[in-house]
Amino acid sequence: MLSSSLMLITGKTDEFLGVHSHDVTIMTFPGDEVMYRGKEKMRERYSQLFKNNPNQHAELISRMVKGNIVIDYENVTGRANGQSIYAIAMYEIKEDKIQKVWFVK
Repeated sequence: MLSSSLMLITGKTDEFLGVHSHDVTIMTFPGDEVMYRGKEKMRERYSQLFKNNPNQHAELISRMVKGNIVIDYENVTGRANGQSIYAIAMYEIKEDKIQKVWFVK
């Protein structure tokens, strides 16, 4: 899991996606609203994100792990709009792949 954060931080989209299941589900938290499903949809979203924000960088501030759940807290800088944000993502791991992702609103 640590390597997936580093790949995302450096913008290596293909390697980043390699740690996700083919049918990964991306949701908001709270509420479990599905934002999108599937690795190919994820590829589209992240490719566009890095195209629009080529200097974006995410610094992992902290990580908590309990069983197959991982929670990351990150500081995201270098965005095209000049604003930094703090982000929280939660991951459910099954069979060594990320099956579900929740982004805290």
